[in-house]
Amino acid sequence: MTAWMSDELNKIGAAEELEIASIRRNGGRRNPVTIWVVRHGDDIYVRSVNGRTGTWFRGTQVRREGRIWAGGVEKDVTFVDADPGLNDQIDAAYRTKYRRYAASIISSVVSPKARSATIRLAPRSASS
Repeated sequence: MTAWMSDELNKIGAAEELEIASIRRNGGRRNPVTIWVVRHGDDIYVRSVNGRTGTWFRGTQVRREGRIWAGGVEKDVTFVDADPGLNDQIDAAYRTKYRRYAASIISSVVSPKARSATIRLAPRSASS
């Protein structure tokens, strides 16, 4: 599996938001959706505040492939279910990065529903 380059991690991790578009069954790309994104270690994570029933999240489960745009980085990615054992650390990353927002807003992204829909974004190589 391809790893993120250091500058990609830094740019995406520092970006306020990320645009994400999954690939449909027929190979076409869905319309991009803007969401929050966090970096934890050498990985990038996103969550659906609407949980596993959120429209964009369900789209990621079809082919598990898509494209992201954030911080000047445009990349094809694979959507990987995040290790639930990392949820507390990912929560902390969201709370730290978005601390200037109201607690009620942050609580939506660290809720049990959102935690159940945590995705690790893995970069895909150009040949995949």
